[in-house]
Amino acid sequence: METDEKHSWRAKLHELIYEADTPAGKLFDVLLLFFILLSIVLVMLESVNHIDEKYHDLLNIGEWIVTILFSLEYILRIIAVKKPKKYIFSFYGMIDLLSTLPKYLSFFIVGSQALVTLRALRLLRVFRILKLARYLGASNQLKESIVASRVKILVFLFAVLVSSVIFGTIMYLVEGEENGFTNIPKSVYWCIVTLTTVGFGDIAPQTALGQFITTIIMILGYGIIAVPTGIVSAEYARSANKAAKNEGEEKLGHSIDNVHTNSQSCRNCLAEKHQDKADFCHKCGFKLHND
Repeated sequence: METDEKHSWRAKLHELIYEADTPAGKLFDVLLLFFILLSIVLVMLESVNHIDEKYHDLLNIGEWIVTILFSLEYILRIIAVKKPKKYIFSFYGMIDLLSTLPKYLSFFIVGSQALVTLRALRLLRVFRILKLARYLGASNQLKESIVASRVKILVFLFAVLVSSVIFGTIMYLVEGEENGFTNIPKSVYWCIVTLTTVGFGDIAPQTALGQFITTIIMILGYGIIAVPTGIVSAEYARSANKAAKNEGEEKLGHSIDNVHTNSQSCRNCLAEKHQDKADFCHKCGFKLHND
């Protein structure tokens, strides 16, 4: 006789860990965020010599406690899902694993414990708690805009690289080793720093011709900054208009039904954003719950 999945301990564990809509799920995620922030603070304090010398044992114990808790959480996440590989090889699964490894690696590699700052990436889960779905949508639009304009950006970067090599070689010939331009690679480095308007000041032209060329490079730098911004902005505006159009059509088509989405997570494929009262996953068709 099969156990009712809704009342099974694994289903309840999945609801606790993956569902941000339930009170228990919200509490779990809030506690998780607290320990993530705590672990990052511990690593930062450990990097301050006079604090580490005075409280090293306390900081080390605190970090071990957090690491063990994250290790248990990682194991429970694997147990709670129907297909563990889906979680293990997902983005969050890899981040969860990497957040637990550094402290254990400290037994074998000195200094690896500093890698626990990777846990900062797990703060992305805050979007589930605060339900900032519209901000996630905006970030997706930005990603799509960058992907759509990747060819133009690559061509632009190639042009910048070619220009840097040409101007760097010219500056090497004009200024020479006596003025700090000891070789072409170093001159190209100076050109890139100048072209991007960073200007570290570690190398500076001394001749009148070199300063004139530098002026041209700096003016070009301001124009170059505007190019990729314009490319991505144009694609972003196009993507935003498309999204607004689709949203308008969706509202028009569903104004009577008033359909909403929630953050319920599928135990089979971990997909989210299902419609309210949905019985099956919109991605894999797995039954979300049993009545």
